[in-house]
Amino acid sequence: MSSVTADRRPAPVAIVLLVGLILLAIALRFYRLGAWGFESTEMFTLRDSIHLRPNNPRPLVYLLNYYLVRPLTPLDEFGLRLLPALFGVLATPLFYLVSRRLVGARAALFGTAMLTVSSFHVYYSQYARYWTLVFLLSAVYPYAIYLGLRERNRGALAVGLVTGVLAVMAHPVAVLLVGGLFLWLLASYVRLDQLSLLWQQKAVRWATLVVVVVGVAIAVRYIPVLRNWISERDTGKGGSFLLHIPSTPGVKQLTLLLGFVDMVTIPVVLAGVVGIYLLWQRDRPLARLLTCLWIFPVAFIFLLSFRTAVSTVYMIAATPVFFIGTGVFLDRLADVDWNLRHRWLLAATVMAIMIAHDVPTLISQYRDGRRWDFRGAAQWLEAQRAPGDVIYSDQSQVLQHYLPGAEVQRLRGDVEPLMETARQLREAGGGRALWVVMPGPSHAFRTNPNLGTLKGWLYQNCQLRNTIGVGRLDFRQNLLQIYRCPSQLPALAASP
Repeated sequence: MSSVTADRRPAPVAIVLLVGLILLAIALRFYRLGAWGFESTEMFTLRDSIHLRPNNPRPLVYLLNYYLVRPLTPLDEFGLRLLPALFGVLATPLFYLVSRRLVGARAALFGTAMLTVSSFHVYYSQYARYWTLVFLLSAVYPYAIYLGLRERNRGALAVGLVTGVLAVMAHPVAVLLVGGLFLWLLASYVRLDQLSLLWQQKAVRWATLVVVVVGVAIAVRYIPVLRNWISERDTGKGGSFLLHIPSTPGVKQLTLLLGFVDMVTIPVVLAGVVGIYLLWQRDRPLARLLTCLWIFPVAFIFLLSFRTAVSTVYMIAATPVFFIGTGVFLDRLADVDWNLRHRWLLAATVMAIMIAHDVPTLISQYRDGRRWDFRGAAQWLEAQRAPGDVIYSDQSQVLQHYLPGAEVQRLRGDVEPLMETARQLREAGGGRALWVVMPGPSHAFRTNPNLGTLKGWLYQNCQLRNTIGVGRLDFRQNLLQIYRCPSQLPALAASP
């Protein structure tokens, strides 16, 4: 199952390297942790961590914030990100321990190193949501269940079941891995010509009953949650972004998949797929498991995108698969005889090249937090706005948090609310103005004001007064533009 070279690696060396990776994970995830203001759905974490809701479908992080963090430190920008950063650090040793059982020590170290410096994992470790906890538990529970079933290890099976329940409590998307496990069971043990023989075994009948009960429980619990979630998006209550996502079937799904590849990074996805392919030659059951664990969640989210708007982060439960596969790829590369004194040198060089692809984004992470600075925009607006001014903003809840005394409305692609507000301000007199806060041009995978009518109206009737943000080394520019639309204008008409 694991390479001979990996198993022969001296244990002290592996321990020293793992400790180094843990220290690096701490540095990357805690550096400037509370330096940036809140953004988008972090406001929901603040709300639900202060006021617990018994019917919340993802209560785990909120409960931990309420009972563990809140008594020790305020739930501010640092306090709310404390647990995500901690879970991000814990992912390093736990991912190594699980991967070592699956693919060997050296492959586990390679995969853990790639995870430690992953810009997407560092970002979500500094983001006040539950995604690093979902990643952490998703990197444990399906593989523990697999080891428990394959090795008849009751301890591993118990760990898998407990962490699986916790993962689903962290976020319902973690339940999609159960579908991957079910696909693996079907592909591994069910043969049409053997069904009658299998059914005669008492253990098989009991296992089938357990699978049916678990499936019914999941359906009863989460189908209503999914329906309510879709309904919120249909009525415009489920998001806070000024989104522009291609609506044409096919293009929208392609954009979603490309966004997922962009999140995990192209080198990790490609190396992960090749690593899974290489596993088919030595450990086909494990390769089959890894394939099922990424195909099912990604396919489910892909199909769901035909019905409603979804985010690439909903596929996060599948991402540990690619880091495991990347570790296997680099491990096998280190076994190739290139007439080098140290065989690992080639694999280390390739790993360095893969990491270099992500370095600009990782460095930029510490320039702007990979988010828009609504706190900075609020500070500037506080000094510029007059009493009675009305503000429209993308992520209006965030700006309202930093401007508690102002009237902040949600900015949409429809210009009618802007025109009506401008008309009311003009009729009321007094020189009051309309302000618009929106993201500047970025790229196709981010929240952009790529809405022609809205931009045309702003360019015709308003003046750009400030741009908030700092430049990044990569192409993900997070700049906020602030427009002022004076009510004294004789006409505030929509652009043709």
